[in-house]
Amino acid sequence: MYWLFLDDARELGTYPCKYEALDRAKAFTARSSEEAIRLIEQFGLPSFMALDHDLGGDDTTMVFLRWLASNYDFSTTPPPDFVVHSANPIGTLNIQAFMKSWKDIYNPP
Repeated sequence: MYWLFLDDARELGTYPCKYEALDRAKAFTARSSEEAIRLIEQFGLPSFMALDHDLGGDDTTMVFLRWLASNYDFSTTPPPDFVVHSANPIGTLNIQAFMKSWKDIYNPP
């Protein structure tokens, strides 16, 4: 299993947060929603996601999350653990609401 660090500017390990203790050798950094999508297509869902909201220009993590919603059956796919490290309070709430919805929908067979 791996974990995903989605952030357009910060380097893994430079932002103090609870995910610092995770094994960095198993982490992939994506700088855009497109990069995050490619990682998921190649490796499947991560076990953990550290998410920034604003990814430069018009790109946001919500683009990536909407892609997930259209490509995974949330009723049978468990959501990864996650943390949001965005400085955008509205963006943070949007990501948290999306992930809560996924958790609420998930109903293991």
